[in-house]
Amino acid sequence: MSVALAARATLPQVQGRLTENAPLAPLVWFKSGGTAQWLFEPKDVTDLGGFLRDLDPAVPVMALGLGSNMIVRDGGVPGVVVRLGKAFARVEALDATTLQCGGGASGILVSSTARDAGIAGLEFLRSIPGTVGGFVRMNGGAYGRDTSEILVACDVVLRSGELITQAVDALGYTYRHSSLPDGCVVVSATFRGVTGEPGAIQAEMDRIAASREASQPLRSKTGGSTFKNPEGHKAWELVDRAGCRGLRRGDAQVSEKHTNFLLNLGAATSAEIEALGEDVRAKVLAHSGVELEWEIQRVGVTS
Repeated sequence: MSVALAARATLPQVQGRLTENAPLAPLVWFKSGGTAQWLFEPKDVTDLGGFLRDLDPAVPVMALGLGSNMIVRDGGVPGVVVRLGKAFARVEALDATTLQCGGGASGILVSSTARDAGIAGLEFLRSIPGTVGGFVRMNGGAYGRDTSEILVACDVVLRSGELITQAVDALGYTYRHSSLPDGCVVVSATFRGVTGEPGAIQAEMDRIAASREASQPLRSKTGGSTFKNPEGHKAWELVDRAGCRGLRRGDAQVSEKHTNFLLNLGAATSAEIEALGEDVRAKVLAHSGVELEWEIQRVGVTS
């Protein structure tokens, strides 16, 4: 029996929303790609845990945040895509330096709540277009800071449905990577900063926002930083020196404003975007001998 048939026959009951063949293009920044076989938006942690516990173990599960650093391939994503809604987007200050954040909370909400509470050190999250769950899983970072520097612990629902708490030291963090297992969903995280003055925190957030606006194609259909920075190099410089600024495949283009960003100029398919990325990797390797590694997640199957 195929995964699709198995999923139809054995999907558990839920209290949240479960949608079959849900289009994913509207949910990701590139605005391209296929459908999720099933899109699950759980009511709460209990709903999520029960669903994963009772789901056929052969059915794959993938968590989706804001879709800002992801290529969803044109053939769609088999199994279940989990998207955390408003119930998972709460942020509150626990004390003078610590925040409790839902896995679906955005970086803007976390940093703004920290500002209001006089907690400094989390301003960089303002610049990352994602959610807490993604930050924790991928050790999200920007402007010289990483999630691993502010994370105390996180709550994770495993593919088995079990809810566990993981301290930061248990996550095996490296650059844009953690040891969290496939199929798990980060449902909350505790972040710690330092005491600060709200006005100074806001000024730093404004500085970061202005820097991003000046250097990145924020108003385009894009996927954020495409390639990881290799040791001793900046990815955008390697791409630029290889002559890839403005390089195109159909409606997919290397940004002329920031060469580590790929753009969908209108009707690019995910296949064109991914193929353009591979063109860039080949040109950089030929020019500099450096093999770029994808930072953007590429998920699903080709059409």
